[in-house]
Amino acid sequence: MARYFIEVSYKGTNYSGFQVQKNANSVQAEVEKALFVFYKEQFELTGSSRTDAGVHALQNFFHFDSDMDIQDDSYNLNAILPGDIVIKRIYRVADNAHCRFDAKSREYRYCIFDHKDPFLQDRAYYYPYPLKMELLQQAAVEILRQHDFTSFSKRNTQVRSFHCDILESTWLTENDCLVYQVKANRFLRGMVKGLVGTMLLVGREKITLADFLNIFQSKDCRLADFSVASAGLFLNKVEY
Repeated sequence: MARYFIEVSYKGTNYSGFQVQKNANSVQAEVEKALFVFYKEQFELTGSSRTDAGVHALQNFFHFDSDMDIQDDSYNLNAILPGDIVIKRIYRVADNAHCRFDAKSREYRYCIFDHKDPFLQDRAYYYPYPLKMELLQQAAVEILRQHDFTSFSKRNTQVRSFHCDILESTWLTENDCLVYQVKANRFLRGMVKGLVGTMLLVGREKITLADFLNIFQSKDCRLADFSVASAGLFLNKVEY
């Protein structure tokens, strides 16, 4: 039995998320369907990072096991898949390799635009309010100093630890968008959206930087703002 990794990229607008769910379509369900059509065998996929409904990924991974000699049949599989999902490559890995637990870091980007643009509508968050970049950057720097992200994890999560090591946290301007880029060893459910939504309150001077830090100390997710749209969120990179 050999193990294989599948590298995928997708636009999440039309999906309920990355992982298979009851009564809703997902990226995993579409990939499993394409694999079954092409190989005539049902594979059980394991995902590296679970993205929520509407969230996009420039890079994400599955792994699966098979007795078949699987080649990189991405061209044929992409002909079966919907246009908003693409398999970049399929490759054999060590039998004990795990696409989720072996990942050393993950990088997310959240994109914001402040003027109406139909071409950004489903790939960024429309936020037509003045923001102070220096305050956003100060908040991003403070995130690098934090380790307990209890306040930025949505409820009903099954994780035992809220500890995350942040490797990069910064705001950028790219083309017509404001982009928050964050890299960490792991992320909690809703964490990036919670950080972005709350930092935007700092940038609008609705709360102070001290208030932002107090939210960390409170360990109360009711104080963070998770209301930003999923359309702006991208899983950008998974590193092994």
